[in-house]
Amino acid sequence: MGLGSFAAVADVPAPQNVPYQGTLKIHVDATDIAHRVFRVQETIPAQAGPLTLLYPQWLPGNHSPTGPIDKFAGLKVTANGQVLPWTRDPLNVYAFHVDVPQGASDVQVEFQFLSPQDPRQGRVVMTPEMLNVQWNAVSVYPAGYFTTQIKAEASVTLPAGWQLGTALDVAARSGDTVSFKEIDYDDLVDSPIYAGKYFKRVDLDPGAKTPVFLNIVADDPKFLEIKPEQLKVHQNLVQQMYKMYGAHHYNHYDFLLSLSEKMSGNGLEHHRSSENGVGTNYFTEWDKSAVERDLLSHEFNHSWDGKYRRGADLATPSFNVPMQDSLLWVYEGQTQFWGYVMAARSGLWKEDMARDMLAYVAATYEKGRPGLQLWRNIQDTTNDPIIAMRRPLPYRNYQMSEDYYSGGQMIWLDVDGKLRELSGNKKTIDDFGKNFFGMKNGEWDVNTYTFEDVVKTLNDIQPYDWAKYLRERLDGHGPITGGIEAHGWKLVYTDKPSDAIKGVEARRGSTDLTYSLGVSVGKGGDIADVLWDGPAFKAGLSPGMKLIGVNGKEFSSDTLKDAVTASSKDKSKPVELLVKNFDEFQTIRIDYHDGLKYPHLERIQGKPDRLAELLKAR
Repeated sequence: MGLGSFAAVADVPAPQNVPYQGTLKIHVDATDIAHRVFRVQETIPAQAGPLTLLYPQWLPGNHSPTGPIDKFAGLKVTANGQVLPWTRDPLNVYAFHVDVPQGASDVQVEFQFLSPQDPRQGRVVMTPEMLNVQWNAVSVYPAGYFTTQIKAEASVTLPAGWQLGTALDVAARSGDTVSFKEIDYDDLVDSPIYAGKYFKRVDLDPGAKTPVFLNIVADDPKFLEIKPEQLKVHQNLVQQMYKMYGAHHYNHYDFLLSLSEKMSGNGLEHHRSSENGVGTNYFTEWDKSAVERDLLSHEFNHSWDGKYRRGADLATPSFNVPMQDSLLWVYEGQTQFWGYVMAARSGLWKEDMARDMLAYVAATYEKGRPGLQLWRNIQDTTNDPIIAMRRPLPYRNYQMSEDYYSGGQMIWLDVDGKLRELSGNKKTIDDFGKNFFGMKNGEWDVNTYTFEDVVKTLNDIQPYDWAKYLRERLDGHGPITGGIEAHGWKLVYTDKPSDAIKGVEARRGSTDLTYSLGVSVGKGGDIADVLWDGPAFKAGLSPGMKLIGVNGKEFSSDTLKDAVTASSKDKSKPVELLVKNFDEFQTIRIDYHDGLKYPHLERIQGKPDRLAELLKAR
């Protein structure tokens, strides 16, 4: 049979920039928390003839074709009381074709979103105490239109007595059903809901014409207690952003924050809100939650960087047109940078915590990403949302994974150092932030940019060959940690973990010996990652094995660290590990004798402390 017999083309109308006639009406019944099922009913204006319905595939913030179509079920389409047969497009599984009969002015659509029962199935968004409505998961829309040209009226029915936070404007509430004002479908998908049995709303900018609120849901009401000094640093965050950018791009902003060990952790940006999920101890055990406290500063920054100003190849006309991610080193990399800086400027982090976290990142790119030196570059990792879609990787350090985040952060720290050097410390990255993101106060239509726009803004601030400078770091395989020394510090390694590393290990239940044995061990002894060509790798250790014993004793984090220390004192004694590999046990001896190594920053004598200047509150 010839190849032509199999030829097929996805029969989906391309989006046109013309108004859609009518308004989508979307209702979500979110009361079935026992089964974790969202039940959807939609009315979609339509004319007689072919109609294609799309389930959102390419998701902003995910930068990837990860719309949860695998959890879409029960599709039923009717018109004038008549059930209409539908056909899924064979080349586009997110598209459903129906024929609208004569005399019909709309179709009724019903389906269910079967949300994950277990984190292995995806992010848990419904628990007995809280839920997260993401409109991309609970709606379909007609093909053939820019999503900014489709109007929508949405409503949701919540479990009895639950309260909600969202950037959507409420039109009415009747019992537990909340109806929202009309909005274009693009902005509806950009405006999720957090709702819960235990809820608190906190004003982060009292008296402001443009309000900013923190909407919190929790597993238990005791986790909602906030001390005045904790509230103050979150309020500081808003003011520090305003002082740097000099403008904002929303008519109000709502942080959505879950404090839960049941609903999955999350960080997802939106233009007028953000989804943020952390552990229950965020407020109640403040000293232990520090490693999570750059989350809000990161996601808030995205309102400027990523949502308002967006890489031109990411700004697509609908949720089913493929995105390109080439500028994520700006979108996510600079946001990762500002997430750390603003956590320090606001007081969410103390300055020493910010330095420790920067040391942790710098070590990653000095020693912890052999793939960067051997075969991959930061620019190529901007393809990772499409390549890997955040699936677990066998050797992350060698394969690399979305290194445009933290690698991009290192590049922007370097940019700040270069601006300071060239200008005699008169120009800094704050100037870039204000010039590139701080225009047109109050406007929130997407404002796209290109690589050339980034270069031009830098050149306007301080003339230099910025294109060559950035491309060397993005496309090359050399070091990208020069910003540390440019700010008056150097990266060193000692046998004492920093508070940042202790916090990361406590939160993850891990033991990170990347820079000594070359291994990171997860909960229960599971080998999470093995440094490519490091001591453990050369001895035969690999991810997926399970660590059972260390030097004849049962494995624990302490016994492993003690063994590394002991081997540094007795050079003839290897670190001996008993591991389980599938159904086999084996002993692996690692000939390593240089002791524990953890990254820290140390001042360079005689150089000004530009890092302190960067992290200081404005």
